[in-house]
Amino acid sequence: MRKNVEFGTEDGTVLRGWWYAGEGSDSRPGIVMAHGFSATKEMFLDDFAELFHGAGFDVLVYDNRNLGESDSPLPGEIDPWQQVHDYRDAITWFSQQGGVDADRIGVWGSSYSGAHVLVVAAIDRRVRCVVSQVPLVTGLENARRLVRSDHWDGLRAAFDADRRARLAGEPPAMIPVAFENTPDEPCALPTQDTHDFFFGPIRERATTWRNEVTLRSVELFTEYEPQAYVPRISPTPLFMVVATGDVLTPCDLALSAYEKALEPKRLLTLPGGHFDAYVDEAFAVSGPAQLQWFTEHLLK
Repeated sequence: MRKNVEFGTEDGTVLRGWWYAGEGSDSRPGIVMAHGFSATKEMFLDDFAELFHGAGFDVLVYDNRNLGESDSPLPGEIDPWQQVHDYRDAITWFSQQGGVDADRIGVWGSSYSGAHVLVVAAIDRRVRCVVSQVPLVTGLENARRLVRSDHWDGLRAAFDADRRARLAGEPPAMIPVAFENTPDEPCALPTQDTHDFFFGPIRERATTWRNEVTLRSVELFTEYEPQAYVPRISPTPLFMVVATGDVLTPCDLALSAYEKALEPKRLLTLPGGHFDAYVDEAFAVSGPAQLQWFTEHLLK
């Protein structure tokens, strides 16, 4: 059974999502899930959640703050560390719900949230198992892959100008997530497959998605280094999914981070690009493999 839920974070922001709840009085293992950079829960997270729920897990899926149906104290602001804190508040709330076994909680993330769950699993020992799909692992190096070298000085100047403006009381500068018409339009995620994903058929399902984030979100992206936490995840079991043709969170960066992880760990490589991981043949392979990992470490 899926029901709409909302819960408060430590600073009072209300996050909203779905709870796929089991039946009966027995305590069940739980999985906490959120989406990536600007994405909302309707962008295929229900497919993963239904798969996990059908195998006996309670699943909490929620929209990150400032996105989707959750509260937006700073609309379009994507602060990776705030999202890490919100994951931990989500775990706290979920663990206190009837029917959920607080000693058997796993976390799942993809893309930007795939980065967050690496950090959460390393610092929060309540997490018993983690699945990280096509994750960002190094903000600066990843950004250098996405932004032309001759554009960096201008981008840094824009960050500085935005900081001065905010200090003077002006609203944060905004930038599109994806280009809408041509690749030369300024945007946060300047790849063709990002455009194709966000402006494709998913728009019919994800009606709350907005093609706009704060420029500060991009600056925070460049400063975020979840790979530093990867060696600290052990002994929590880590499952990482990497797409070999990924140009948004490049495969080689993710593989390098995986090599730094200690056991227990498992790697699954998928053909195709970043967004292929959510659908069709890739989901048919990856979904059951992820379920097996959660089952091995949370159900048994």
